[in-house]
Amino acid sequence: MRLSEVWSLYKADKQLEGYSSHTLKGYELQHNLFLEHVGDLDISSITYQTMKDYLAKDAHRLKPASIAFRMKYFRSVWRYAVDEGIVRENPASRLRDPKMPKRIPKDMDPEQIEMLRIACNTTLEHALLETFFASGCRIGELHQANRNIVDFSNRTMTIIGKGDKERTVFFDVRCAVWLKKYLNERNDNNMALFVTERKFKANGNQPRRMSKDQMRWVLNRIAKRAGIENVYPHRLRHTFAMHLLRNGAPLEVIQQFMGHTSLETTRIYSDYNTEMKKQLYAKYF
Repeated sequence: MRLSEVWSLYKADKQLEGYSSHTLKGYELQHNLFLEHVGDLDISSITYQTMKDYLAKDAHRLKPASIAFRMKYFRSVWRYAVDEGIVRENPASRLRDPKMPKRIPKDMDPEQIEMLRIACNTTLEHALLETFFASGCRIGELHQANRNIVDFSNRTMTIIGKGDKERTVFFDVRCAVWLKKYLNERNDNNMALFVTERKFKANGNQPRRMSKDQMRWVLNRIAKRAGIENVYPHRLRHTFAMHLLRNGAPLEVIQQFMGHTSLETTRIYSDYNTEMKKQLYAKYF
């Protein structure tokens, strides 16, 4: 069976299983790139060496994470092919992930957060900033969030995270005040939690759901006024996690709030905290 045929079967099957559309889109891109390189061959002709040669050709220009994602595509599709009896062996099972560099999360200190708050000019800016910081949500989670997920009485939101997994996130009083003020000021009937800044008009020209790029742009606009560089949604998410850690929250609790599947993903914040202690020791000893 040709690679293109296997992909069509794989994609349809995974869609029925409820696979993340984001993951499938990424795998489809990798599939098309691989097809461009080797052609639409029979899947049984693809060997471990074929995969290694393909991965090696771009290793000098791609980050380890990109190489690792290509490997995930191979493993997932070929595992499916084995399970379905299309091929007997899975050469991708022999692939070993590249060594990933240890990255220290870039968080923000309390003074910078206050400077951003002061720099906000509109209720939208206040609401967007506070929701990112207080909830620790990913940008994709807030992008697809609707107004009806907000429970102001309990100060919670039920959002859909990675892998279409549902989880409850919390927000504080300050966030509740600005979010409620923002929603009360809107006179459109768009179900989205955050919409574009276009004003509602009587002729039906309504604002649209705010895109991820627009969310980043609004935060960047606030940051420029505050004179702070590199302000983006994921940095606010890191700041949320570090804020919890500094206040004594156990890693298992932070894991739940962040929506991490594995505790190892959350452990990077603990390692970062140890690094801070080492720096303080070197400074004062």
